[in-house]
Amino acid sequence: MDLILSMVSQADFTFVMLIFAGAFAGLFVGAIPGLSVTMATALLVSITFTWTVKNALAVILGVFVSGVYAGAVSAILINIPGAPSSVVTTLDGYPMARKGEAALALWAATFHSFVGSVFGFLVLMFVARPVTAFALSFSAMDYFLLALFGLTTIGTLTAKNYLKGGICALLGLLLSMVGIDPFSGAARYSFGLTDLQGGIPLIAALIGLFGFAEVLDQVARGTMNAIAAQAGRMRYSFREMIRYLPLSLRSSVIGTFIGALPGAGGPVASIIAYDQARKSVKNPTRPFGEGAVEGVIASEAANNACIGGALIPMLTLAVPGDAVTAVILAAFYVHGLQPGPLLFVRTPELFSVVLAAGFLACIAMLVLGMTVVPRLSGIVLVPKRILMPLVTVLCVVGTYAVNSSMFDVGLMFCFGLAGFLMRSRGYPAAPLVLGLVLGEMMDSNLRRAVNMAMAGDSVFLELFGRPSTVVLSLMVAFSVLAAVPAVKERIGAAASRLLSVFGSGR
Repeated sequence: MDLILSMVSQADFTFVMLIFAGAFAGLFVGAIPGLSVTMATALLVSITFTWTVKNALAVILGVFVSGVYAGAVSAILINIPGAPSSVVTTLDGYPMARKGEAALALWAATFHSFVGSVFGFLVLMFVARPVTAFALSFSAMDYFLLALFGLTTIGTLTAKNYLKGGICALLGLLLSMVGIDPFSGAARYSFGLTDLQGGIPLIAALIGLFGFAEVLDQVARGTMNAIAAQAGRMRYSFREMIRYLPLSLRSSVIGTFIGALPGAGGPVASIIAYDQARKSVKNPTRPFGEGAVEGVIASEAANNACIGGALIPMLTLAVPGDAVTAVILAAFYVHGLQPGPLLFVRTPELFSVVLAAGFLACIAMLVLGMTVVPRLSGIVLVPKRILMPLVTVLCVVGTYAVNSSMFDVGLMFCFGLAGFLMRSRGYPAAPLVLGLVLGEMMDSNLRRAVNMAMAGDSVFLELFGRPSTVVLSLMVAFSVLAAVPAVKERIGAAASRLLSVFGSGR
């Protein structure tokens, strides 16, 4: 009760206005490919250097919450994820837009992003310390298996042919190896090009595979009409909100937990939540991958719930959960604060400020999402002969803005051509991108786990002897086996027999 009263006392007029200003800026940054929430937050640290801690956190959290959600806007409308965590949203969001349901997809993304964000902050509010203790019990091998589980599930979700999805995921892993080896310091697969020593630029790959590939695909089709015959004026009714709330809450649980694991973040959360939705939703509005609103809901609820989850280890142990919270951690140090176990003893009011700013940022995101974002759905009515050149310009500008590098722009065009060729042959782009995102995490954690195990008595027990490792290994094995047609049929038959037994028992 004291914590709630302390939160309410923080919400003065200036505080609220700064949160809404930050949320509006986050909406702009997150919706434009190439502009990242991490970059915006880093700029805010320098801008708010002379501000009070309270006002600085108000703007930063406003940008953080709204920016994560805004990645869904471009993912739904023009098939370009605003962030890696929005890649999964494109699988059903853009097909909905092409069917004239852009407004419905945006309404669903907005409301369930709000649900996920609020859920994450509620967990932060009540169970920060226990969740952090459990999350930090994960070993390097656990992180490797978690990322591997994400890759095995996305392979089954985005390709009717599991082999093609697996090939794309492996190609993404191979591309993630490009750059300086973090252990030896030697250049890997860079072919002597200094521009590749930092690795494959993720934004260039993301924009090329989804944005420019879409342009090439539309030009090849020769149809220059609008993306959809109508943008759709359908509202997201209260009945639908309640109907999908259980799915949203399940995805939020996954997102919050994954967010509390340092280095995992939104991409892993959205993959796993989408996979669980696909398995648990019995009668989706459409098949997943063809415009199911359930796919948008699962992805957006999970990646927004990661916000509260990522703040848990940062506040309680000074361990950032993702790139944005790493920047926020730097902001704390800039303002002379010391996050960690003593935060609640020395500056307990700061926790109230973070929570108040977080919950108000969720409200600001919902208000802006319900008023501003649906008006953008009309973009699907613009003829492609006008829209596609604009998308191409956006691809070039967004790619160049990250590193001011024409080399990145050239890579973007190469990835665009590769994405176009992959589409024409039925190879999905999403597993490739997610392999690229998760590859570094898998590489570093596997090698670290093996090095640590070599120092023990039994390498196998050191790697797989922990309960969490056993559970994750079984999850990976089940995910792979479940994709095999013969095994899938047997599982379905066994489930049907169980249901019939229970049914006859009643």
